[in-house]
Amino acid sequence: GYKSSHALSLCQNTKMLITPANPCGGIAGIFVSRQRARITEIPSVTNSNERNILLTVPTAVAATVRTKRPFRCGARRRVREDVGGEDENESYGYNEEIAMLEIYSQSCREEALIVTAIVDDEEVQVLIFKGVSSCLSGETAVDPARSVLPERAVIKQIDRVRGPFDPSQIHYIQKGLSFQAFKETIITRS
Repeated sequence: GYKSSHALSLCQNTKMLITPANPCGGIAGIFVSRQRARITEIPSVTNSNERNILLTVPTAVAATVRTKRPFRCGARRRVREDVGGEDENESYGYNEEIAMLEIYSQSCREEALIVTAIVDDEEVQVLIFKGVSSCLSGETAVDPARSVLPERAVIKQIDRVRGPFDPSQIHYIQKGLSFQAFKETIITRS
């Protein structure tokens, strides 16, 4: 709007440096470290009753800051390709037991579930918290609609732990429940 274009023209006329907003949505600004340069405050003139303070930066400092690498957001999304083909998706299926545990964890938000299951003769651990499940001992599917465990998985035991889950300090509420015992005692009560 008016303020930003006016500040930019003021910046160009008085050798100020205003950086654009960073890609992560933060506030625009400049960070000058280890510089003994003088920074002067100049009130900007706008059409509002407020007075904004703009900082002038000496030309030499501005040139060194501009040549440095621009600020970039550290978080990056990576697209992972699904390693299985169409045939694997058909045999994978939908695990209703995990879906039932996810629904339970949505209503009991102060606890997490650690589920130990057997898939193809291998033991797999899954963490379920606030309706979201994640595989602790392997990869979690990219597609959130896909079950974290295949339909053929057999749940060995369920541990109820106090949430939020902290692997360095696990506080067990109940340990070693079978799915049937969990279903009969816990899910039917809630």
